[in-house]
Amino acid sequence: MTTIIYLAHLNPVTNSHIEIIRELKNNYNKVVVMPVIFLKNNIEINSRSFPFNFGIREKMLRSIFKNSISISSNYTFHAPYWRYLPPLISPMSWVLKKKILRGIEKNYLTYTGDKSEWYLLKIYGFNPKKGTRKMLSATSVKDKMYESVIGKKVNWESDVPNGIVDIINKNWTVVQNFASKKDATIKITGMKFPLNGYWSKNIKNKK
Repeated sequence: MTTIIYLAHLNPVTNSHIEIIRELKNNYNKVVVMPVIFLKNNIEINSRSFPFNFGIREKMLRSIFKNSISISSNYTFHAPYWRYLPPLISPMSWVLKKKILRGIEKNYLTYTGDKSEWYLLKIYGFNPKKGTRKMLSATSVKDKMYESVIGKKVNWESDVPNGIVDIINKNWTVVQNFASKKDATIKITGMKFPLNGYWSKNIKNKK
């Protein structure tokens, strides 16, 4: 029995994500999807780049796959996020690996469509399987949703399944909340982190 782990932002879940997961279901015995989570003082940090919390993203996945996949919250970073860098050298990066693999069978692989991410997963011993990178990105879908908020006529709905369109519409206040805000993230070694919590656990201590 082979388990495949899919580590991703999934913010939001798009047609490309659905296609990837369906391909994984067709080729592996068990699929474990891990949407990334950023916590600060045990509260999830969301931003323009990461608008939907874990609970909403889990609903998106369940609306399509029901219980045919496993959804795990083990891909979680705890503030301050700088402690996880640099990769391989930071002890926290190895703590994260141990948490990701908690409860996973020994015979496992991880999926990625990104070449640089494949190398990093390889170094960590995650047994990566490289897939074909999809054209549609979650970032482009988010941009369309934000444009829709300010009155532009864009068709973001065609980029996500109908069930997920309904979930996004039910949580449209989330999109409205971040539409006018700046992208409060920092990108390090190809990975995006929220600025809120990157340096310190507590806002009052943040310089």
